[in-house]
Amino acid sequence: MKTLSLPYGKEFLTLEIPQERYKGEIVSSLHSYRAEKSQGALVDEALANPIGSQPLHILAQGKKNVVIIASDHTRPVPSKIIIPRMLAEIRKGNPGADITILIATGCHRATTQAELEDKFGSEIMSREKIVLHDCDTSETVNIGKLPSGGDMIINRMAVQADLLAAEGFIEPHFFAGFSGGRKSVFPGVTSRETVVYNHNAEFIAHPKARTGILDGNPVHIDMIYAAKAAKLAFICNVILNSEKEVIYAVAGDCDTAHRHGADFLASKCAVKPILADIVISTNGGYPLDQNIYQAVKGMTAAEATVKKDGIIIMLAKSNDGHGGEEFHKTFSEEKDLDRMLDTFMKTPKENTRVDQWQSQIFARVLKHARVIFVSDAPDKIVRDLHMTPAHSLAEALKIAEDMLGNSNAAITSIPDGIGVMVV
Repeated sequence: MKTLSLPYGKEFLTLEIPQERYKGEIVSSLHSYRAEKSQGALVDEALANPIGSQPLHILAQGKKNVVIIASDHTRPVPSKIIIPRMLAEIRKGNPGADITILIATGCHRATTQAELEDKFGSEIMSREKIVLHDCDTSETVNIGKLPSGGDMIINRMAVQADLLAAEGFIEPHFFAGFSGGRKSVFPGVTSRETVVYNHNAEFIAHPKARTGILDGNPVHIDMIYAAKAAKLAFICNVILNSEKEVIYAVAGDCDTAHRHGADFLASKCAVKPILADIVISTNGGYPLDQNIYQAVKGMTAAEATVKKDGIIIMLAKSNDGHGGEEFHKTFSEEKDLDRMLDTFMKTPKENTRVDQWQSQIFARVLKHARVIFVSDAPDKIVRDLHMTPAHSLAEALKIAEDMLGNSNAAITSIPDGIGVMVV
């Protein structure tokens, strides 16, 4: 028998299957990559050797109003390692700098005080100014037009900073190519209006708006343009292994340094598909599996390796429920996926609905394969979203076998669907 152990929240779920049914495991070589230095030393080295820019302490000289954009609760960025070092660099160059940490919530819910405490630690929480961006209520400023024609409406605090910097991490992203870099600004601290225009149906359907692609990707083109227009001067981005440990770090220019990190990541996490009737995927556990909305990312990896009309078993604790009111409403009210997708494609960019992009990608996945969803979310919500609920791996596998009418269906597993690029 083969025993699978897959991340679920902060725990693991296990399943035993006959060895002859198991086609294999899709994992990136990041799982086996071992850095020669500690996590802190890697970040120190990156900050000391920035790519495409001067060191942060030099940039900080004479800059009174400094803003560091930090990730929110939905990202496993090790801020306890990165932020103190960025703060020290800034104060090395300018001891009197007025520094604000601006939380890049994008269109997510507000990060709670408990989540901030967990992210930064008590010392940062008690000593530094921390402000939450809100895409609907934060004071913003329009700084021009995006290449696509949309308005660049960005948090005023970020735009008016004398020096704007950002932390972050780089992972494959299912329509922006890679996370990190410019995404701290856009969508991190932009208005909802700007986000929804960029995430329009035409762009999401574009063949270059896919995992691992930056050049020619219309979503990325808007994002990097906005980050430069907002004068994002410096980033410190890390790459994490499956234990959420830093194994690589880059710092410097928001484009050049980010691409350097993305190239390293692509060299480690590009994998070939292992076709199977049933593919079991995850979002890599906490914090990226807190809702169903985010779990769509892990499903896209399974989509690339499950046979047409096969079964995706998706594990995501989803203790926060669906994660998107409009996302849930779209599927609960429309049962015809073809009609849904047709409606999206006919929607003008400026009228893009909230979460339409996620719904569009999710509908694409559902048209390719049926999804059994293992979670803590209410069964009704799961069914509203056109999926079949299950509460254990064993239950999910039995349902999948019954759906396929095959108790010997071949199985592939993806322990971290966000951390791989299936090509």
